[in-house]
Amino acid sequence: MNTAIEALRLPLGTDLSGFVALLRRLGVPHRVSEDGGEQVLWVADPGLAHEVNLLYARFPEGDPQGLTPAAARRASGASGVFRQLRHSPLTSLMLLATLLVAALTLLGENLATIGWLSFQAFHIRGDYLYFVPLTESLAAGQWWRLLTPMLLHFGWLHLAMNSLWYWELGRRIEARQGSLMLLLLTLAFGLASNAAQYLFGGPGLFGGLSGVLYGLLGHCWIFHRLSPDAAYRLPPGVVVMMLVWLLVCLSGLVGALGLGAIANAAHVAGLLAGCLTGVIGGAWARRRG
Repeated sequence: MNTAIEALRLPLGTDLSGFVALLRRLGVPHRVSEDGGEQVLWVADPGLAHEVNLLYARFPEGDPQGLTPAAARRASGASGVFRQLRHSPLTSLMLLATLLVAALTLLGENLATIGWLSFQAFHIRGDYLYFVPLTESLAAGQWWRLLTPMLLHFGWLHLAMNSLWYWELGRRIEARQGSLMLLLLTLAFGLASNAAQYLFGGPGLFGGLSGVLYGLLGHCWIFHRLSPDAAYRLPPGVVVMMLVWLLVCLSGLVGALGLGAIANAAHVAGLLAGCLTGVIGGAWARRRG
């Protein structure tokens, strides 16, 4: 290989023989070396490194389920959006639901539809929104309001950024811990971020996956620090960038520049909840070896 990109970095005690054999069967150019007391698996380009990373998350021991070479090749192909969608069903369904809600609400323009999905119901009188007490809505059985604000987005940029980050983080967790775990984490982070924004921000119209995303980020970050895992190895600088952005939002600079209101409480609550689940999951994975 003329150039080498790091795909995996694992402890020296990790047995890579089965996985290396799988890569050989698939015809993936690679090499393994020791660096800084760890073993590093190198490949030829960044795209292939990402695919190898995902493949290791699913088949760390090589081919434990007896896949045929053709089936394994399909699982590790360097391209194919539909293949990735099939391997990340919950991530895909969440994004589909988000896009559907964006279409129904016209990205914030259809207030009548938004009123059914917002944390609090509201009435429109002139240019003002009058919010119904949350207790009244819950007493009427509208419990979905505790979660559905995470599906609301206001503008194409808001939708695009949140969708891209959910795709990046969600499929990592789905590959490593399964669809059910991703669903539980998404619901937990959505509930925590929505409730925090309501408690600290008061009645208001808010929405978006940002709180959930900070939760997923915190989960991957802390989990990987406690129990290093290839699936949760985030690109360099991602965590720093997201934390810096959080601090910028908390400073009030974004609002002062007229770029819109930021649900800071939702972001902080999501991050804290994600760090907590990362501690629990990482400690459990580390204990199991």
